[in-house]
Amino acid sequence: MANLQQNSLRRMLTDGDVALGVLDNTYSPTLVEFYGELGMDFVWIDLEHGGPSPWDGERLEGLLRAAELVDTELLVRLPSTEPGLIRKALDVGARNLFLSRVKTPEEVEQAVEATRFRYDHGVGERGLANPRAARWGLAEDYVGGEDAETVIGVTIETREAVENIAEILAVPELGFVFAGPLDLSVALGHPGEVAHDEVTEAVETIRAAAVEAGVPLGGLGFGMDDVNEKAKDGYQLINVGSTTGALKGAVQGWLDDFEQP
Repeated sequence: MANLQQNSLRRMLTDGDVALGVLDNTYSPTLVEFYGELGMDFVWIDLEHGGPSPWDGERLEGLLRAAELVDTELLVRLPSTEPGLIRKALDVGARNLFLSRVKTPEEVEQAVEATRFRYDHGVGERGLANPRAARWGLAEDYVGGEDAETVIGVTIETREAVENIAEILAVPELGFVFAGPLDLSVALGHPGEVAHDEVTEAVETIRAAAVEAGVPLGGLGFGMDDVNEKAKDGYQLINVGSTTGALKGAVQGWLDDFEQP
C-alpha cells in the first residue's frame, strides 16, 4: 500500500507561517522542479489566463510530478467553480486549488463541498474512484487523507465578493482567500489602477476581514518591500513574482549593462 504525502502548504497555513511562491507562466515541469530546488514553498499554475486546458489531466500530471519530486506544492488556479472541473483536478492529484471570480458564499460552499468526501459533518460531493490521487487504488485511507490534506481557496476579485466577504469567510473548510487587485481594479471601474483609492480600500476590506475571521489570506507581492510588508500585515500566501517577470529583469539588466566596444 502507498502512503499519501502530507500537504506542506496546508501545514504552513495551519501553523500560521508565511508561504512564498512564484507564478510559472511557462507551464514547464523543468521550472517547477527548479523552483522547488531553489526553496519556493509553492509554484502557482494559472489555468485561467493561459496555459493548457484546465481539463488536460496529462499536462497537469507532469507539473504535479515535478513538484512532488522536490517537495514543493503546486497551487492550481482553475477558471471556474464548476464541480466537475474541480473533481477532475483533484483526481489527477492536485491538492491545492484556487478558484477564480467567485461572487457568493453559496457558490463557494458548493465548490468546497466538491472537494470533500465528507463535508461539514455530512456528505460531500467528491467522486470516489481509483485515479492518480488514490495512487491507482494503492493509497491507505484515501478518503480520510484527501479530506485532511486538500486545500481550496478563492480569489476575491469581484465587487459582489467584496460585499459578501464576511459570508464567504464563514464557509466551512475554506482554505484561504486571495485578494486580487488586478481584476478588482476592473470590477470597480479603474482597470489597471491598483493604487486607486477604491481598489486599495477593497483590498484592505478583504485583508481585515480575513485576519479577523482567522482565514488564511493570500496576495500578490509587488517587490520584496511589499512582500515583507504584507507578511507583517497578516498575509500568509504571497506570490513574489513570475517566470517571465524574473527573466525580463535579468535580460534587460544584461542588455543595459552591455558596453559596445
